[in-house]
Amino acid sequence: MIWQILFCILIGYAFGNFSPAYLFGRTKGYDIREEGSGNAGATNAFILVGKHAFFITAALDILKAFLACTLCRFIFPELLIAGPLAGASCIIGHMYPVLLRFHGGKGLASLGGVVLAWRWKWFLLLLAIAIVIAFATRYVCLVAPTMSLVFPGVYYWKTGYALGAAVLLIPAIPIFIKHWPNFVHIADGTEMRTSFIWDKEGELKRIGKWDEKTIEKLERRG
Repeated sequence: MIWQILFCILIGYAFGNFSPAYLFGRTKGYDIREEGSGNAGATNAFILVGKHAFFITAALDILKAFLACTLCRFIFPELLIAGPLAGASCIIGHMYPVLLRFHGGKGLASLGGVVLAWRWKWFLLLLAIAIVIAFATRYVCLVAPTMSLVFPGVYYWKTGYALGAAVLLIPAIPIFIKHWPNFVHIADGTEMRTSFIWDKEGELKRIGKWDEKTIEKLERRG
């Protein structure tokens, strides 16, 4: 059983290392970890590249977690912890990928993939709740920390499997750590709001990041 557990952890972590956001940045000639918010995730892909990069990156980050969980459950159908282990490991692999020197994304899309692999109806429901949180609070950065706590609770409520819920709760720690700078920015008024989606210029001006260098970058990257 030990080797099965280790296999699920390694598979999940390996899948998490695949970074479409990083690849998008490279196609544009820069390292996405050194630009924008500095994270190799879908949100930064949107900031630096555009909507098409956001949707493709988010979809692939969801897919890699979905595949990791589904594969491990298929290989070890009697191992109840297989899905949660692979899912939690994939999220951590996405945030701290060894291939990118442990500098990855913030885990939201991969968390969504774990939910999708569990039950698609709950994926849609939690996605709707996430959208409400983003627009009601005006901050996308609050979604991942909230969902990282909500999902393990929902999982335990529906399955009664405490160990699985505990494993799924593990990524909440690095997710909160990754988002701590965002909390600080919210407090001092320099965090980008959801309105950035349709008013990029206005939001950048509000937080004091609208200058000639930024304009040049946006024009070059679309």
